[in-house]
Amino acid sequence: MNPSHKIVISASRRTDIPAFYMNWFMEQIKKGFFEVINPYNRHVSIAPASTDKVHTIVFWSKNFGPFIEGRFGKKLIDAGFNLFFNFTINSSSAELEPNVPSLTQRLNQLEYLCGNFGARCINWRFDPICFYKTNNGDIKDNLRDLLVIARRASEYGIRRCITSFMDDYRKIRKRIALIPGFSFIDPPMDRKKEIILSIEKKLTAEKIKLYACCEKNLIDILPATSGIKKSSCIPNDLLIKIYGGSLSLKKDAGQRIKDGCGCMTSVDIGSYNLHPCYHNCLFCYANPCSVS
Repeated sequence: MNPSHKIVISASRRTDIPAFYMNWFMEQIKKGFFEVINPYNRHVSIAPASTDKVHTIVFWSKNFGPFIEGRFGKKLIDAGFNLFFNFTINSSSAELEPNVPSLTQRLNQLEYLCGNFGARCINWRFDPICFYKTNNGDIKDNLRDLLVIARRASEYGIRRCITSFMDDYRKIRKRIALIPGFSFIDPPMDRKKEIILSIEKKLTAEKIKLYACCEKNLIDILPATSGIKKSSCIPNDLLIKIYGGSLSLKKDAGQRIKDGCGCMTSVDIGSYNLHPCYHNCLFCYANPCSVS
C-alpha cells in the first residue's frame, strides 16, 4: 500500500456495528487499532484506528438508532474522523426482516443522518430485492414501500440508491428449509431487467440515481438508454471529493469484482462469529442457519 494513502475502515459488511456494537467499536478507537480476524483462514491482522492512518469510517446498518442515541457520530467527528454511511432501508416485512425497527423509525433516522452529517455522505441501499412464496401459496415481494422510501429520501437530499437481487447462498437454503412452505423465487433475467428498469424510472422521477450491486450480468443486458451503473458501496473516489486527501482507488480484491462489485480498497473490521447480527434477516448471508 502506498504509505501516503490513508485507509478506509468498513464497519461492517459482516455485522451491524451501529445497531449492536458501537461500545466495542469506540473501545478499539481508544486503543488505536483493531484486531481483524480473516473469516476464511482465521489469520489475525492489525488495522490502525487513528486519524493519522484512517481517512474515513464507512458504517453499514439497518438501524442507526443506537448510533444516534449514543451521539457516536459527533464523538468520532470531534476526534477528527470522516464518516460515510451505507443505510439499508427496505420495505417493512416481518417475514424477511423480523427485528429491524419500523419503517417510520428508520426514515426518521435517515432524516437525522442527512441533517447532521450531510446527504452526500449517505448511500441508501434498498437491498436485496426479494421474491418469495409463503406456505399458503401466495407470491410476494418486498417492493411495496419503495416509492414511499424514495420520496422521503429525496426530500432529505439523498441522490443515490443501491440495489441488487437476492443471492441464493447455501446457508440461506438451509435456513428457509426450517420454515414450512416458504421458498425464495429467483426471477428470470428478462424479468429482473423489467423490474430494475421500472425502479430506475421511479427513482429518476425523485432525482435519485440507481446503482446495481454485483449484478454484472443484468447490467450487461440493459438498454443504452438506462443510466444504471455498477455500485461502489465503498466509494474511495467519492470520499476524496467530499473530504480531500489521498486514498487508493484500487478495487477491493476481497470482493466480488467478477460479479460487478465496484467497491474500492478498505479494511473490514467486523466478525461473523464475535459480532453476531441480531436482525435475523431471512435472506442474509451473514446470519446463522437457524431461525429464531
